[in-house]
Amino acid sequence: MARDATLEVIRAAYRKLAKKHHPDLNPGDAKAEARFKRLSAAHQLLTDPVKRARFDSGEIDAEGAETPRPGFYRDHAEGPSGYRYAPEGEDEPDLGSMFGAMFGERRGRRNAGPRHGEDRRYSLTAPFLDAVNGASTRLTLPDGRTLDVRIPPATADGATLRLRGQGGAGGGRAGGEGGVPGDALIEITVAPHAFFRRDGADIRLDLPVTLAEAALGGLIDVPTPGGPVRMRVPAGSDSLTQLRLRGRGVPAHGQHAAGDLIATLRVTIGTPDPALIAFLQGFTPEHKMNPRQAMEATA
Repeated sequence: MARDATLEVIRAAYRKLAKKHHPDLNPGDAKAEARFKRLSAAHQLLTDPVKRARFDSGEIDAEGAETPRPGFYRDHAEGPSGYRYAPEGEDEPDLGSMFGAMFGERRGRRNAGPRHGEDRRYSLTAPFLDAVNGASTRLTLPDGRTLDVRIPPATADGATLRLRGQGGAGGGRAGGEGGVPGDALIEITVAPHAFFRRDGADIRLDLPVTLAEAALGGLIDVPTPGGPVRMRVPAGSDSLTQLRLRGRGVPAHGQHAAGDLIATLRVTIGTPDPALIAFLQGFTPEHKMNPRQAMEATA
């Protein structure tokens, strides 16, 4: 890269990195979002002639804040202005040396002040009902520390929870203490349930019913994420009939209303009772029904 990069070179470098780290192209990636914000701030600084001149001279830092302090050669060679000493004649700018210095990524850079600690990523598998209803749990980290994690209601599979200040320690000048600690980013994996399935705000389940319950109808107990609820099965219900319990799905949270529980009936015969077999063998329906009539018509 040339010793004095032109605006065209800087803008080309910015477009290349902005395309790579734009939040729309990295959904859910907090690191990419943070890097994009710092990149935009660096671009704004380097394309402002006055700010760039003050930055090159060490009067302000990458955030535009005043940095009055005595300067040494290594501060300039390895600090924010160090990119000016990169080799000349390269076809493409050294993007890391141009913008990386502002992000605190250049090796050997002497810190002008406290640094924000690194964010640390962890994984947590949550039981299905804990993710739906919300719960508190304790996560043991690889270093033996523990974190108390609050899982909000309606937490989806793949969601990331941020625990502020629970990441890497912040550093001060020359690696000392005093910086703001980073955050713990906890990615949630929701374990499958034995019979519940989540569908947005709704909860679905296949609900077994006896032949008598399907034919005669009546009240039965239905499991929901919040506990069992009495529901009426209409007389003459077939398998695959769907019944809806409003407000019994994912609980209300924030501005979102509670979802519904949708039960799909599955008529279950089980071991045939001798009395039922004898009855059916002698039963002659008044109106014969062929449940396969539509299939036979298209065969």
